[in-house]
Amino acid sequence: MIIDCHCHAGKGDGLTGPWDTSAPLEDYLRRASAAGISRTVLLAAFHSDYATANRQVARLVKRHPERFYGFAFVHAVRDRGRVFERVQEAVRRYGFRGIKVHRYDARISREICEVARAFALPILYDVMGEVSGVELIATEYPEVSFIIPHLGSFADDWRAQRALLDLLARLPNVHADTAGVRRFDLLEEAVERAGAHKLLFGSDGPWLHPGVELAKVLALELSPKDRQLVLGGNLLRLMGRCRPRPLGRRSAWKGPAPSVEEEPRDPWTPDALRGGGC
Repeated sequence: MIIDCHCHAGKGDGLTGPWDTSAPLEDYLRRASAAGISRTVLLAAFHSDYATANRQVARLVKRHPERFYGFAFVHAVRDRGRVFERVQEAVRRYGFRGIKVHRYDARISREICEVARAFALPILYDVMGEVSGVELIATEYPEVSFIIPHLGSFADDWRAQRALLDLLARLPNVHADTAGVRRFDLLEEAVERAGAHKLLFGSDGPWLHPGVELAKVLALELSPKDRQLVLGGNLLRLMGRCRPRPLGRRSAWKGPAPSVEEEPRDPWTPDALRGGGC
């Protein structure tokens, strides 16, 4: 079974680009089916209200539970003080199996990490090239599994991606997905240095072609066992730890909220501060 760990779905409300306007699945599903991809993790499009956006994803997951998993998208600033409720609803009501955070919105917070720890959920965190913070969160929350998409940079920042390789090799709870990685040698090095158990296949659909993204993984010429891990086994292992009823109390984090830029930005702009996709 091949599982795509990274695909967006639903409508955004920003209208500044594809990432916050619409993520239609018709073409994606046709392409994924032709490539042999049987299951997909759905994430909302960028939205000013992720409770609304997550409900859109939940309807898709409920309609096709044999085809989709859901991850709850949360905003570290706008959802501050409500992350527990947001995630609890997503896990217990919608059956979601992870959390999605994007630095385009705001940097990840302790509140999010503590909630992930309580529910034993993996966090798919797009750092947009800011890899230096990964070691901080991974060592502060060793019980939480972090999946860093695009090997750390959708913008093809090889410095950031190479820095992430070091963290993949050293930190047991840091993983990466393959979506949008253009330097194939870095994917080979990720397997060689960190092991196939640290890499997950993802496409960043519907905007990237899932068959093209899958071809890169197949071109790694992994052993059958390692290929199975990258194409779904690792994701199932990380999601399999989920606790529908959290262990311990809800997060009591009362620290300051991180800052956020309100002016619309382009998450695909490859400059020094924007190294992420969606």
